[in-house]
Amino acid sequence: MAVDLIIHASSIITMDPNNPRAQAVAVDSSEGTIAAVGTLADVQAAHPGVSVTDLGDTVLLPGLIDPHNHPALSGLSTQLPAHWIAPYVGFPTYADVTAQFQKLNEETPAGVPLLFNGLDRILHGAPELTNADLDVFFPDRPVVVLDNSGHEAYFNTANIKALGWVDNKPPADPVGSSFGRNEDGTSNGRAYEIGAQLIAGAPVLSALAQHPLKPVAEWYKLMASNGITATSEHTYQSNQLKAYIAMAMAADNPLRISLYHMSFEADCDQPIHTPIPENKLKKQGIKLWADGSPWVGTIAASFPYLDNETTRAANIKIGPGGEGEMNYTRAQLDQILDKLTPGGYQMAFHCNGDVGMDVVLDAYEHALSKHNLMGTDHRWRIEHMGACRADQFERAARMGVGLSMSPFQFIYWGDKLDGEMFPSEIGSQWQAVGDAFRSGAVVSFHNDGAVSPPIPLLNWQATTTRQVPSGNVHGANQAISLDDAIKAHTVNAAHMLGRDNEIGSIEVGKLADFAELSSDPYKADLHKLTEQVKVLGTWVGGKKIDLDAFMAQVEAMDPTEHKDLPQQVHSSKKCC
Repeated sequence: MAVDLIIHASSIITMDPNNPRAQAVAVDSSEGTIAAVGTLADVQAAHPGVSVTDLGDTVLLPGLIDPHNHPALSGLSTQLPAHWIAPYVGFPTYADVTAQFQKLNEETPAGVPLLFNGLDRILHGAPELTNADLDVFFPDRPVVVLDNSGHEAYFNTANIKALGWVDNKPPADPVGSSFGRNEDGTSNGRAYEIGAQLIAGAPVLSALAQHPLKPVAEWYKLMASNGITATSEHTYQSNQLKAYIAMAMAADNPLRISLYHMSFEADCDQPIHTPIPENKLKKQGIKLWADGSPWVGTIAASFPYLDNETTRAANIKIGPGGEGEMNYTRAQLDQILDKLTPGGYQMAFHCNGDVGMDVVLDAYEHALSKHNLMGTDHRWRIEHMGACRADQFERAARMGVGLSMSPFQFIYWGDKLDGEMFPSEIGSQWQAVGDAFRSGAVVSFHNDGAVSPPIPLLNWQATTTRQVPSGNVHGANQAISLDDAIKAHTVNAAHMLGRDNEIGSIEVGKLADFAELSSDPYKADLHKLTEQVKVLGTWVGGKKIDLDAFMAQVEAMDPTEHKDLPQQVHSSKKCC
């Protein structure tokens, strides 16, 4: 190895059980790999004459990993020219949302369309909007508001007119989608599911095409600013490949991307071909959906919601939904897995309800056994698992199935889940990460952008304390150690992406991806971890990432090559 850099920090948390702490790491920048890890004296002795970059009081960790995200969709639906109005990004109430509506209508030039994302009927206490509701704030310009669930969009009368619908009446409902209609057949400003949302949002989505890669780059920047150096695209479609190649070619690209192809695409089991090295961009798996979202009542669960003002206002079916909320029958799952398994890709199944988990595990067991994969390193995984149980996690562990969990569900919705949406014995245990780790399965954490902001340190804080932003604690019995929390965004997350031979720990031969922290998380008050520990920067392949340079590199790219990207990524929008 041609070592040309030694990095010295106050402490290096390696996540290598054989060498858990170090002072210095030697890097071969030409290969982007780690050549030595140890004390500063030992590393210098092994590589004399190599210059040392001293990070002072900084603590170095492996680059953090979010193994389930949607970077293109997240950027285009939350970053300018779109507007993110989710409760946890500065708009906690519906009054805050409407104030933002008024502000932007006054500040935005006349006629310019506006797109908002993140209206949450449960957390905001918002109504199910109509065009009449939005006309109060936006009488003239086309406006679309995306529901945080991903299942509904709301739009105003100006948008209806821009669509050119005769007599303001929507066209026939697309397959699997529908338009909201008044009794006289005119639009009420609602579109349900993606087919209808794409049609209704066309005038506004076209406005996002000025430089489609710029908001995507802003999401990359946001992830990197939170210490993330690798993530996934969990609703990949082939028409997005050109954009992901362009992002990977930026000299200061901060993220390694693993693609999970949506199972209903005809070429989902086919390989991709790119000029990008696989350690930067690769196709890893296939994404499937078992059930829906807890926030709109479409999870396959064995228990009902509580019947109260909160659930009624959100138009949630009390249930229990059971297998009726599954997107596929068991026979259909068997058929899909039987077709796709021979391709060799990792399977990743969205599932929130306990009934859904049983069906998925049954289907996985059948397919793994039939194709002689049981007992092999297949890496099949399940996503979210909000309402799932210890016995189900134990069964997954026995099958070698990984658990990719969503702490954000109880962080942001915990106060609603526990006693308001569900009885406390169910709601307090939502995202039972303690049970998941105790099962022996490989457990990782993700933030599922743009459902929530990508903040691994907040996941560490919340899962070690079970305390949510209000200060309330839900399910203290599900708290885990800081060691396990950090594993969920490093070594375990790398395993989940099939990259554990490349990243996730600071070891000789692995890629030199690092996150710089302001102080040691093991010395922090876990209840105040995000206040006491800050991300200072990241390194990818032994290079310190310059996010301003990265943004400039993306802005210099030709936007016309990606003019269709907004419509393409919004066609993959599904709630997780």
